[in-house]
Order: sequence, then structure tokens, then C-alpha cells
Amino acid sequence: MSIRKTPASKVFNEITLAVFRLNARLLSKGDKLVAPLGITSAIWQVFGAIALAPHPLSAPQIAAAMSITRQGAQKQLNLGLKAGMVKAIINSRHERSPLYRLTELGQRTFDTATSLEIEWMESLVKDAELNELKVTLDTLLSLEARLEDPLMPDSAEDWFINHDKEFD
Repeated sequence: MSIRKTPASKVFNEITLAVFRLNARLLSKGDKLVAPLGITSAIWQVFGAIALAPHPLSAPQIAAAMSITRQGAQKQLNLGLKAGMVKAIINSRHERSPLYRLTELGQRTFDTATSLEIEWMESLVKDAELNELKVTLDTLLSLEARLEDPLMPDSAEDWFINHDKEFD
């Protein structure tokens, strides 16, 4: 069996690899940026979900908002609780799944991290063309939406089901 990549899929493969590298660099640089505040990029991400929500959220809601696992969100929430930056609130709808909000310290930490982020982002994009950034964003959002399509195969098993004739 031989599968040939189209020019578009070759470019998409390069985009995927670039996004993976960019994600790793963003997390690494983000960790360095917020380390003096006593947090990591992972905690910052969870704080962002809480801070930007109109009401307290549960760990599964935070995970969904940030496209991370529930266990990953819970790990960061536990660190935030231990540091006194997050407070758990009783969830009347589900007693085993508390809601979370930032404490005053957590909000100050998030606000400071956001100020640092703005300065850092401004330095990253100072020579960038706004229209190019908008096209990049639109492209990434379009690809993200396609990946959310329920008809898009999720696993190798899905792929084999769709290509079973090739293995007879």
C-alpha cells in the first residue's frame, strides 16, 4: 500500500510540526516569564480559564475551556489551592465536583502575569504585519474547527475502518 501526500497535506504536515514546536517554545518561555510569580504556564492557563469565566467553574469545565485533560486541570487546581491562589466552592449541582475561583492572591498573580504577557507579546509581534497575523489566526481556527468535526477520523482504528478494502 502506498499513500502519496498531496502538496497541501505536505504543507499541513509542516504546519503541524511548526505548531508543535511553537507550543513547546511558548510553554518554555511562558514558564520563564511567570516563574518569579511562583506559577508555571500550566497553572497560568488554568487561572485564565477561571479568571475569564463569568462564574466559577468545575475542573471538567476548566479542562474543556482550555482543551486539556480533566486530570491535568485538577493537578494545576490542586497546586493553586496549596498556594492559596485558588478557592474551592461547593457545587450544588454535583457535590463531588467543586467549583473554583481565584483568591485575591490568585487574581493579582493572574493580572501580573497578563501584564507581563502583554509586554512580551508586543515585543514578539513588533515587526509583524497585522493582516498576516489575522490570516494565520483564521487559518489555525479553520483547521481547529475541521479537527472538531465529528466526521473527522480520530484514531488509526477509524482510518483502518475507512480503508479496509486496501488490506483484503
